[in-house]
Amino acid sequence: MNTATAVAEQLYRALSDGDADALSAALSADFHATVSAGMPHDVGGEHHGRVAMIAGVWGRIDAIYDLAVVPSEFLEIGGGNKVVVLGTYRGTARDGTTRVDAAFAHVIAVRNGRITALQQITDTVRWSIPA
Repeated sequence: MNTATAVAEQLYRALSDGDADALSAALSADFHATVSAGMPHDVGGEHHGRVAMIAGVWGRIDAIYDLAVVPSEFLEIGGGNKVVVLGTYRGTARDGTTRVDAAFAHVIAVRNGRITALQQITDTVRWSIPA
């Protein structure tokens, strides 16, 4: 069954595995994301399309950080077509200068078994803790 939670779980598995093909398959053609303003390396803001999110956000973050995205709770809302995912980002910058220990909330919208939108809410200051 493609519940919003099941679809979101696929997203976190793909992120954990670094699987760009699975990420692409999880996102709809009209995917839209809002990433928290103030995110490091200018990845914050609006991102339209799969490629913009995979290459422009997740790929850039992966190149700079050794990071785990650890969801801890999935809360379905909106009649089952949205899920709020609570969790934590944890890791270190690959150059060893900073570490990340930041809570997140992702609001994920799902249609026809694919993610159509993602809004990220995180404490961006916690992305630059001195190592």
